[in-house]
Amino acid sequence: MYRAAFGHLMFQRFGADEARMHKIRESVLKITKGWDRNAVRTMVDETINEVIEPLIYGEALDLIDHHRELGHEVWVVSSAPEEIVQPFADLLGLDGAISSRAQVDDEGRFTGVMDFFNQGENKAIAMRELAAQRGIDLTESYAYSDSETDAPMLHAVGHAYAVNPDRALARLAQENQWPQLSFTHAVTAKSRSRSHTPFVVSALVLSVAAFFGRARFSRN
Repeated sequence: MYRAAFGHLMFQRFGADEARMHKIRESVLKITKGWDRNAVRTMVDETINEVIEPLIYGEALDLIDHHRELGHEVWVVSSAPEEIVQPFADLLGLDGAISSRAQVDDEGRFTGVMDFFNQGENKAIAMRELAAQRGIDLTESYAYSDSETDAPMLHAVGHAYAVNPDRALARLAQENQWPQLSFTHAVTAKSRSRSHTPFVVSALVLSVAAFFGRARFSRN
């Protein structure tokens, strides 16, 4: 928990560049090697309401309602493993998730190797593939992120937003004239009077749950 809190402070101050993300990824893969995939999924299902749900921003919950009212599809696009991201998407009633995929052996255990790391340019590639499959026009789509490492994803859509951006993303947003949003009100999904949204969870979850890239896009 100390390391998670320290990571949270470092992220707020300096952001998360490719080198830091690589270091986090390798550490998590090493720790989880040999873990049973089904056991991890069960653990996430049993704890998601206590660990992740209380750390959703109210502004994000309102934002999803806005996109839903416009008839948009909403997807969470994260560098976290699918065992964490999909339950989060299900919790919020999203259309789906794009996430990292860890390699699993014949016995259903993690090997410590990543089949697909959904980070940086890979996020944009995966989004384009999904858009082609579902007939989504990315030039009319929206993406939200708080990290400069998501620059390829933000460039891939017609409407990019920086939310609680790190210093590097704040500079990039200014250069590209991307609107910057500030989310401050933490709530739980159950406590909201309405809303249904994806998006930003706290950086503490990013540290504890292993690199949660907090972003999503929608179909217009």
